[in-house]
Amino acid sequence: MMSTNLKQELHQLSNRIEAAKRKLQAAHERGDQSMIDKFNEDIAALEKRIGSNKKTQTRKLGHQSHNLNQMSFKRALTKAEQADMGKLKKSVRGLVVVHPMTKLGKEMGLKEVTGFAAKKF
Repeated sequence: MMSTNLKQELHQLSNRIEAAKRKLQAAHERGDQSMIDKFNEDIAALEKRIGSNKKTQTRKLGHQSHNLNQMSFKRALTKAEQADMGKLKKSVRGLVVVHPMTKLGKEMGLKEVTGFAAKKF
């Protein structure tokens, strides 16, 4: 799964950009050129960090996708298996379930809930 620290940092950076944009708007209304320049620099730096973090996020997703595709067995899960996921995970050691609507599922191009494991299940 994606690191929660990375998600939290992206969220915090996004919040900081929004705050800087509000302050920039206020500086425009006042006509304070030095503050306008400062906030423009801050926004550019924050956007650069967000871009870097998103690249890291994409790289990690690609790595996870590759690792799952290397597992020797994968198949779509039936509705009954999805309904009792706890039982399924207890019976199959090392099972990784990926939903198609998650970032990882979209990265892998999945169309249905799929289980990945080292042994057939």
